[in-house]
Amino acid sequence: MTRTGTDPLEVYTAYASATPSTPASDVAPVAAFPGAAPEVHARIAERVEGLRDELRALAIALFEDPELGFDEHRSVARIAEVLSRHGITPEIGTFGLETAFAASVGAATAAHTSETTGSAAPHFAIVAEYDALPEIGHACGHNIIAALATGAFLALAPEVEALGGRLSIIGTPAEEGGGGKEHVLRAGGFDGVDAAGMVHPSVGNQVSPITGSGTSGVRRIRVRYRGRAGHAAASPYLGLNALDAVVTAYQSIAQLRQHILPIDRIHGIITNGGVAPNVVPELTEAEFLVRSSEIETLKVLTERVLDILEAAALATGTTAEIDADFEPPYLPLKPNVLMNTHWARHLETRGRTVPLAPARPTQGGPSTDMGNVSWAIPAVHPALGLGGAPDVLPHNAAFAASTIEPPAIDALVDAAIALAGLAADYLADAELRAAVRDEFDRNGGVRRWEE
Repeated sequence: MTRTGTDPLEVYTAYASATPSTPASDVAPVAAFPGAAPEVHARIAERVEGLRDELRALAIALFEDPELGFDEHRSVARIAEVLSRHGITPEIGTFGLETAFAASVGAATAAHTSETTGSAAPHFAIVAEYDALPEIGHACGHNIIAALATGAFLALAPEVEALGGRLSIIGTPAEEGGGGKEHVLRAGGFDGVDAAGMVHPSVGNQVSPITGSGTSGVRRIRVRYRGRAGHAAASPYLGLNALDAVVTAYQSIAQLRQHILPIDRIHGIITNGGVAPNVVPELTEAEFLVRSSEIETLKVLTERVLDILEAAALATGTTAEIDADFEPPYLPLKPNVLMNTHWARHLETRGRTVPLAPARPTQGGPSTDMGNVSWAIPAVHPALGLGGAPDVLPHNAAFAASTIEPPAIDALVDAAIALAGLAADYLADAELRAAVRDEFDRNGGVRRWEE
């Protein structure tokens, strides 16, 4: 990786003095963009309700047979089976990934010129993910994500030709680690797509605010310390203790936490601490996740962690082998308030209230590779609670179990209706599309991590 040598004080001062890029007051009201006709939305809701049993069965099947990232073969086959029953045959193994898939309806290409509008046909992508976590299965609810994405796509598909646009469903593997969406981006999977959206399960009855990203970018770092073995009792002075190095690094990172931004997070584990207590450890290893809710602050925090890892080697006479970004970095989610507002409008027709919040995160949060998509094209990633107990949190086996309960299926249906409704509005309303893109450009435009 490239080290920038950026002064943290400079970046942190700029962060503290910055104002939100898109406060809710700067976004035009939903009424300014009528979107698709009411009868289109009525048909979408009716179709999703008609799919309820199939979507429930899909969510349960994925829950009962969880698969890890890049190995979700049976999961993809189950999603494809549902799509095929409704006349959609997805291409599996797209973008150089065995467990990615894609299907499209509507205009032949994104560059297709609409006969009704005379302009290029708009292209909206509904994004699915379906990987599970080791040992605790679908404890992040990706079975719900896959089912609701499938439902939203199938519900809107019959309307797309009349709307003069194109609709895709893009299946992206390995969100929990591996950066499937970044791999799809690099392979051109989102080329020609104008906007994208997905919905993520959340806690209790929470709904993510209309404004604010709520996610952090994340970078993954592995370090291996090499010392010299020796007899821990007879001749410890002949050894160079690699365990001292990794412990020094871990403790120094703990001390760093006192002096980082509230939007920052660092956590890690020692994966190898030596082989025997009577042998001076010759080789130790650790892995850390570095998170921040802004791209620039993520870069600075990563450099501070790398300095610590190198200093621990210097302090102990060992050598450090550092592997930064051994998986693609995840960027902080770039919110699109206008699209989120339209999603919220349709969710509210289902009796769910969507709150407002500051346009800027006030503390650190989880990470998603949908953040990478959100910096390539306008995208949304709202969250909707599954109706379980408020203390049943993601990345816990109890959360996985909650994904197949009746309240979770109700949330799935409501989220699918709202997501399909947003996509319909986007495809139907040229002024809405222009405003969405304007917001995206005003908030920094296209950025890739390589910058």
